[in-house]
Amino acid sequence: MTLPIARDLDRLRTALDQLSGLTYTKGHGTGNDFVLVADLDGETELSPDHVEALCDRHLGVGADGLIRVVESRHLIEGRDLLAEHPEATWFMDYRNADGSLSEICGNGVRVFVHYLRRRGLVHLEPGQALTIGTRAGLRTVDRLADGYSVDMGPWSYLDPELAEERASDSLVLAAGLADPRPALSLSLGNPHTVVALSEEAELQEVDLTRAPNVDPVPPNGSNVEFVVPADPLFYEGVGRVQMRVHERGVGETLSCGTGACAAATAVRLWAGDQDALRWSVGLPGGTLGVEFRPQPDGSERVVLSGPAVLVSDGTVV
Repeated sequence: MTLPIARDLDRLRTALDQLSGLTYTKGHGTGNDFVLVADLDGETELSPDHVEALCDRHLGVGADGLIRVVESRHLIEGRDLLAEHPEATWFMDYRNADGSLSEICGNGVRVFVHYLRRRGLVHLEPGQALTIGTRAGLRTVDRLADGYSVDMGPWSYLDPELAEERASDSLVLAAGLADPRPALSLSLGNPHTVVALSEEAELQEVDLTRAPNVDPVPPNGSNVEFVVPADPLFYEGVGRVQMRVHERGVGETLSCGTGACAAATAVRLWAGDQDALRWSVGLPGGTLGVEFRPQPDGSERVVLSGPAVLVSDGTVV
């Protein structure tokens, strides 16, 4: 009798064999790590099994997700964006570690642009900006002296009908917590559910080896952030929170860029201080900056900032 785990390993080994000779780069943003595959002409077919095998931490390279670097004109989604925004030459084709497609990844955007720059595919000096395509739409990335900032676009409620409550719209139960906790679900181009905890000790007790249960479950699933506001919440005009995250299709990660944006958004709403525009979000992998930029139409664009690192290049043998 063949055990399920053995069949699964055979599937991943077969997928890796099919990728023999494929070159890749390993990178990360505050510990949120990625396999980057250059497919400039859109000729490499990567199945969910291929992505899962490359991201597997035992049999493959190991990563939270895979970024395929491709020119926008070679993808349907990219061509749609190019029709109105011809400057969006490059498209970030992002997949979760389980092979599923994802709309966007805030840390991944910075690593993607860093890759383009380091490989000489774009020229980007400090202070200059680059527009790229993603499944969540266009994103503008500015190069900073010590990293990159990304305009993540406007935040919104996942359930607009509950917008007036601004407190909670769901319950989340996670291992390590005795009772379900109220949570707020937001969109930063992808779905997030944010849970407030009272102290850092409670944050460390949450067991994220298992996916938290969100009720009701958002239509496309959700990343789940557990956050603890600092005491005092504001220091020199900057709001401060600590968080851990369970990403759909991945599990717990050291960092999540869009999750940091969602965490800052939720805590700001709960605090009732809309004048607090700058936030610092601490994660196990490092610290990310979040800034809110009010727009004339009443919406707010969210800007994420942080570092990007390329670690190594390799070839699947």
